[in-house]
Amino acid sequence: MNCYYLGIRKVRISWLILSFIFMFSLPLTANEVNSSVNRNSNRRDKLVCQTDLKGEIDDLLNKEELKRSHWGISIKNLNDQTTLYELNSQKYFIPASNVKLLTTAAALIKFGSNYQIKTPIYGSGSYPNLTVLKVVGQGDPTLSSEQLETLAKQLKTKGIERIDNLIVEDNSLTHQSINSTWEWEDIQFYYATAVNRLILNENAVILTLTPQELGEKLTIEWSDPIAAKQWSIDNQTITGEQDSPYSVSINRNFEKPLLTITGNLAINSQPDPFGMAVVNPGQYFLDSLRFYLEKEEIKVINSEVIYEDSNTENLVKIMEIESKTMQEIITKANQESNNLYAESLVNLLVDNENLENNSLDNLKEILEQLGLDPNLYHLKDGSGLSRHNLVTPEALVNLLTLMIQTQEGKIYRDSLAVGGINGTLKNRFKETIIEGKIQGKTGTLSGSSSLSGYIEPPDYSPLAFSIMVNQSDLPASELRKVIDQIVINLGNLKRC
Repeated sequence: MNCYYLGIRKVRISWLILSFIFMFSLPLTANEVNSSVNRNSNRRDKLVCQTDLKGEIDDLLNKEELKRSHWGISIKNLNDQTTLYELNSQKYFIPASNVKLLTTAAALIKFGSNYQIKTPIYGSGSYPNLTVLKVVGQGDPTLSSEQLETLAKQLKTKGIERIDNLIVEDNSLTHQSINSTWEWEDIQFYYATAVNRLILNENAVILTLTPQELGEKLTIEWSDPIAAKQWSIDNQTITGEQDSPYSVSINRNFEKPLLTITGNLAINSQPDPFGMAVVNPGQYFLDSLRFYLEKEEIKVINSEVIYEDSNTENLVKIMEIESKTMQEIITKANQESNNLYAESLVNLLVDNENLENNSLDNLKEILEQLGLDPNLYHLKDGSGLSRHNLVTPEALVNLLTLMIQTQEGKIYRDSLAVGGINGTLKNRFKETIIEGKIQGKTGTLSGSSSLSGYIEPPDYSPLAFSIMVNQSDLPASELRKVIDQIVINLGNLKRC
């Protein structure tokens, strides 16, 4: 299970993702499925006196079914910095996607909210023929097929008719593009795809299974045939009887890019979409660019991907592709819990003047300068997919408190999901006293759940909080109910 576990089974794709892929830009997010709390309850529950808060939370956590779970909580008043409640707040927890709070904070501090990643395109030769056209990847996670199509049209408008050597530079092999601490069962899927320097459509593609006549194999359809050609398929599926139990499973052969698809899908079922990782992102970028160039009747003679920094001294910059702003990037990383966006941000933190430090070392240095104690957390990735990440609740509350005091504090806060309104909190806290008044980051792994963020109780000072639970045998939906009840108690706080 992983940061994007979707309730009953992994890798089911929402209609939102499905619609975006046909617009050339796949948002590989999968909102953690969140149960609403007390949809039919009154908008205002009983008020909780500040002096009674500890008892209210302790009573919730002392239930028999929660005693085997490991809980960590820190709650702080943002106005006077006093701690209202803490439980194991200086102990390490696996934070899941709460790691993105650290990643996005560091990126926002370093680059600012208006920063844009610029992917340069170089050329040599005389129009209408180019000897070389080179795209140098910079790690922009927002690049889409639509932008490549626009690039090809622009080159056509410039009068280019032929390219002798089309080169895309993806120096991702200088570092691991797939984190070695991620679980192997995850990396065939969109939420754990490679994070390279030439990202296209978030390095993912949708595979859709559709039932046929009873007893026949399911049909397989890919959203992008260019990405699809990197996978081979062993289709062992079957169309089952009406309302028969769902049992479809996708497994990868790690010796080669082969997907074995097994199981049953009822004949009366809707098409069943899965988000799959692109096997070789650099090649996918090259093949896609070549496709759009040739669509514009620009003849390409040779094409290749290179995986190391090359010399551009004899080339002229023709144009560049600009990413969305840093504000938009961190918002997608936080609100939609997008792993690829978060890992791309970490890669941007590379310091070319101090190559002894890796990106995560640089992240720590940035946040230490902000005032965050580096001993309160230990990271192995920037997204939270790794189970080797360790973070204390105190670290996250301190980070939230420090960030709100910076010039970019409002932008950082607004990058978080809003309870009952959007992102991974869209279906939580509806019709409660804190609908629209909580901004937070969710996190889910098997046996672990977390929620950290800001809340503005109607009758109390604004708060920063972090709630994490590990080592639980309960379903994520049950853990979220407990977390949400704690947060609703915070929303009902008053001084008395």
